[in-house]
Amino acid sequence: MIGEFLTMAKAYWIAHVTVTDMDEYQKYVASAPPAFEKYGAKILVRGGSYEVMEGSGRARNVVIEFASYEDALACYHSEEYQKARMYRKDAGVADITIVEGI
Repeated sequence: MIGEFLTMAKAYWIAHVTVTDMDEYQKYVASAPPAFEKYGAKILVRGGSYEVMEGSGRARNVVIEFASYEDALACYHSEEYQKARMYRKDAGVADITIVEGI
């Protein structure tokens, strides 16, 4: 009975990005959605106002929710995302962390 109430924890990509080549970055933005759709991603934060309270920050902040840690990892490593990532690779600097929720 207790097991009925246990659910798999969601997971999140947390990305901090500084875009240096907007044209290349736009190619990434246009080519990444198939990977996100395949793995059921939900974009919670993409850009917007922010304040760095401690430490350093980047100009663009993104949070993407996945149903599970496994889905988040699979999406990142997928062929679809890796193709899109090639555009982002030379379009700026990104710190991306995948974290499991509670």
